[in-house]
Amino acid sequence: MECILLAAGYATRLYPLTENMPKALLKLGDKTILDFVAEAVETIDEVNTIYIVTNHRFYVQFCEWAEKYKGNKPVKVINDFTTSNDNRLGAIGDMKYVIDKENIDDEILVMASDNIFEFPLTDFVNMYREKGADMICAHVLEDKEQLHSQGVVELDGNDRVIGFEEKPEHPKSDMGVPPFYLYRKETLDLIDAYLKEGNNPDAPGNFVPWLKDRVPVYAYRFDTMCIDIGTPENYYEMQEKYKK
Repeated sequence: MECILLAAGYATRLYPLTENMPKALLKLGDKTILDFVAEAVETIDEVNTIYIVTNHRFYVQFCEWAEKYKGNKPVKVINDFTTSNDNRLGAIGDMKYVIDKENIDDEILVMASDNIFEFPLTDFVNMYREKGADMICAHVLEDKEQLHSQGVVELDGNDRVIGFEEKPEHPKSDMGVPPFYLYRKETLDLIDAYLKEGNNPDAPGNFVPWLKDRVPVYAYRFDTMCIDIGTPENYYEMQEKYKK
C-alpha cells in the first residue's frame, strides 16, 4: 500500500496565514498539522512510502519538512508544478499525477494533509480488509451547516454507499465525509477512466458517486474529532487547544 497526502491547495480562506505557508505546515503546539497526519500514517504497517503532492509555490517548504522528518517510512515530495488556483490540477488530478509519475501499481491510502483527527487509521484499514472493497470515512455532523461544505453520504444497513453528494445545497443525510480514502489496486484504472471522461478533477469526494455506481464502496464510521481548519479564527482556537 502507498499513501498519497494531498497538499497542493492554496488555503485562500486562511489568508494571510497561508499566503506564504501551506496550511499543513502551520503549527499546533510544538508540531505541524502534517506531523500529526504523518504520525497517524506511521501506524499502518502496510504503507511503504508517504507521497506528499504539492504545488510549485510550496514545494521547497515541504522538502525542508521532509528532510527533518524522523518517521520510519520514506517520504517523497512531488511537485505538480501548478502555481495558483487558476491552473491547479485538482485533488483527483493530483492523485493521478502521483500514480503516473511514481508508477504506482498498488493499493492507495489517500488523505488530506491538513485535517486533525483522532480516529485510529488502523481501524479504517481493518474494515477495508474485511470488506475487500474501496472505503471512505463518515461521521455524523452536529453542526448541520458543515454539511454544505463537504461530501455527504447515504449508507445502507451494511454501511455500503448508496448515495453521495459533494457540498450539497440540500443534504440527504447528516453523515459528513472527510478526505480519507482507501482504494484497491484495481481502482487505479477507474481513476484514469473518470478523468478521461472529463469529470470534475477537483475535490476528492467527486470521484465517490461515480465510483459507487461501478463497484461497491463502503464507509468506516467514526465518532471522534475530525477538523479541517478552515478559517484563521478556527486555527487560533485549535492552537489554544493544543497548547493545553
